[in-house]
Amino acid sequence: PRAIEEVVSPAGANASGPFLFAARDGVLLSWLEPVANSDRAALRFSRYRGGQWSAPRTIVERNDLVVNWADFPSVVEDANGALFAHWLQQSGAGEESYDVRMAVSNDGGASWGESFLLNRDGKEGEHGFASLVPLAGGGVGATWLDGRNMDFTTGGDMMIRFATIDAHGTVAADTALDQRTCECCATGMTVTSNGPVIAYRDRSPDDIRDVVTVRRDTQGWSEPRLVRPDGWKIDGCPVNGPQTDAIGNNAVVAWFAAANEQQRVYAAFSNDGRATFGEAIVIDDGKPLGR
Repeated sequence: PRAIEEVVSPAGANASGPFLFAARDGVLLSWLEPVANSDRAALRFSRYRGGQWSAPRTIVERNDLVVNWADFPSVVEDANGALFAHWLQQSGAGEESYDVRMAVSNDGGASWGESFLLNRDGKEGEHGFASLVPLAGGGVGATWLDGRNMDFTTGGDMMIRFATIDAHGTVAADTALDQRTCECCATGMTVTSNGPVIAYRDRSPDDIRDVVTVRRDTQGWSEPRLVRPDGWKIDGCPVNGPQTDAIGNNAVVAWFAAANEQQRVYAAFSNDGRATFGEAIVIDDGKPLGR
């Protein structure tokens, strides 16, 4: 067996929100870090290549970045070497008013273009839990939870959306995938040989919050499809979303559920690239936390 070697993180003191991405020639690590002697936080990143980390670089530094354990930024690289970063930024005075902002670097992260909004509804509300994946030929796909239809006084539902972003920062193909989802569970996205597959926690009219997938092919986006009918009814968001990955047409989804007060982590596999998954496997039944 190969030895496991600990690699010391390049992040500074009190850093949080780490995200790893397997780039073409190494690994990208991004994180949030408080700026000493100020009220600001910085989104920073480093590349691990040839057995060492590059000097950390700052993407954005502000006093209105949203910092929490569940919903954190990311940095990914596309097929042409462009870097795409996303983070959360306050859009108003309310605690639940924030946007997903992005920036692109075309020189390996030495400099970053002006930031831009991923969600362009212009409404103060919750927008977050974004997932970015590189697309064939360049650019990235992004999916996120969008609260433009929510109102904490009168009600309304969280939705999930998808868009593409190219190396110039142009947002296109902005599409609503599901008009009613769980409010604050992480999203997952991967790309199979047939196109993007997105996994997320749905929300039925009866508050059944099971995991579903949607896929995009030449015909457009599919309807949501249950990965497994867990039947988890919960009056509130569990902050516990799925993750997914793929190689070619082989995909996998992993998720947590606690139906009937039984905590389980499941995994299910697909070999057709079409978001149809086989029977789920229980991979942890020892009272896991999921996530």
